[in-house]
Amino acid sequence: MGKILHVFAATDLSATSLHAVDRGFQIAKSTHACYTVMHALGLDALGPLKSLFGEKADEVTRKAAEHQRSVLQQLLDEPGRNQGVAAHLTIEEGLASTVIPAYAATTDADLVLVGAKGQSVWRRLMLGSTASHLLRKSRIPVLVVKNPCTKPYRRVLIALDFSPCSVQAIRVAREVAPTAHLVLLNVFEVPFEGMLQYAGVSQAEIHRYQAEAHQRALRSLHQIANAAGLSQDDYMAIADHGQAVHKILRHETLANCDLIVMGKHGTHVTEELLLGSVTKRVLSESDTDMLVVVDRHMP
Repeated sequence: MGKILHVFAATDLSATSLHAVDRGFQIAKSTHACYTVMHALGLDALGPLKSLFGEKADEVTRKAAEHQRSVLQQLLDEPGRNQGVAAHLTIEEGLASTVIPAYAATTDADLVLVGAKGQSVWRRLMLGSTASHLLRKSRIPVLVVKNPCTKPYRRVLIALDFSPCSVQAIRVAREVAPTAHLVLLNVFEVPFEGMLQYAGVSQAEIHRYQAEAHQRALRSLHQIANAAGLSQDDYMAIADHGQAVHKILRHETLANCDLIVMGKHGTHVTEELLLGSVTKRVLSESDTDMLVVVDRHMP
């Protein structure tokens, strides 16, 4: 992925989806990108009721679309919201969970923004069908927005596992948050650490293995940062030993980050069933906005 030239946000007029629209304006302004905002009417869900409308069905659909277009256009035209960016508004009749992923897949959009539905336990149970479909299927970066957009992102935590999309994750984060300080984090484990303990290997020896793994991880982080074009002043590298989800959430809090960036490997059929478990848990358990970057080279 090169520079962000086309930003696309989806809204259902809920509070979190309007946060996504506002963040889209901010990113479009900073990247000088074209900006498209979509609203899906969800009229497909009215199929069983169309018999009640009879010949008026088309007229009801037209008036619903006109009303929503008017409401949204007023929102997009507010100077305090649009930051001088002219957004193109598109209204679709279908269900958001269908038309939004389809639009993202068939246009030249470089970044998709969507609001995270629900708070606390509800978000842990279900992120929201639109966001879930996008995260499972999208081959372009998806920014899940949870918070109001009051300023550009200031500190960004990028969780790296040294997979092929690691450099891409840094570059996309740099586009989305060009002035932010980056925290590059790798959470590592010593191979067969539990087995070593059961095999009677001393704690001193295990600690030595951990120290060696820590140094290797730090070297790899600096190599990836260099490959992504970062200078030493742009980032801080952290390698930490332990359980990935816990450590990512811990360092997000310690560094006071307002954006987390993680990778998703490919769009294989298994992704239809389960988004990567670490990414999914961090997305559910963190209250911070999250950018998911896809490794397009995977199946």
